[in-house]
Amino acid sequence: MGWRGVLLSLGLALALGAGPAAAQRVEEAGPATGPAVPPSVLVLDTDRLFAETAFGQRVSEEVGARTDALIEENRRIEAQLTEEERSLTERRATMDPAAFREEAEAFDTRVQAIRQEQDAKERALQQSVSAERGAFLDAAGPTLGQLMLDRGASVILDRRSVFLSAAAADITDAAIEALDRSIGDGADLAGQRSDGDAPAQPQPQSQP
Repeated sequence: MGWRGVLLSLGLALALGAGPAAAQRVEEAGPATGPAVPPSVLVLDTDRLFAETAFGQRVSEEVGARTDALIEENRRIEAQLTEEERSLTERRATMDPAAFREEAEAFDTRVQAIRQEQDAKERALQQSVSAERGAFLDAAGPTLGQLMLDRGASVILDRRSVFLSAAAADITDAAIEALDRSIGDGADLAGQRSDGDAPAQPQPQSQP
């Protein structure tokens, strides 16, 4: 399973039918009374990981600026079309009916074309966010894999799919710090889409 699959995989309890409601309930178990044992399964809050890393914050700022620009553009277009519609309505009384109908149909056609164009821009913006997130998860794979090996674990699960976990199993804070060191804001990865090829999983060194 690729790194993105590991990060987004469901926990065993959910796979056996715990249900979607349980998937949203995440609790932390109290401190163990026995000897400390490194958890073999680690938990990661992928939403917070993306939002709080330098990479995710860069994406948030860029997308916010592009969203504001698109909103402003839509407002300007709306004002322009409203004025054109008002002008056409005012001129209707002095126009030949056939000429008015032709101009009105042309106006409606242009409005539909503009709406489709603006909708396409919005979809492209959403797709760029998905692409950035995919590039982030791909780039994060080696670093997260090393964290997993360093802690003697064998799998990392998305926190949203875990019903109950010990606090020691959550590596989100450590992962944020490690990723800020290893990939920074990811500006050189901007816009890359995942091609489905997951980064190679780091292998533990063989024991003598």
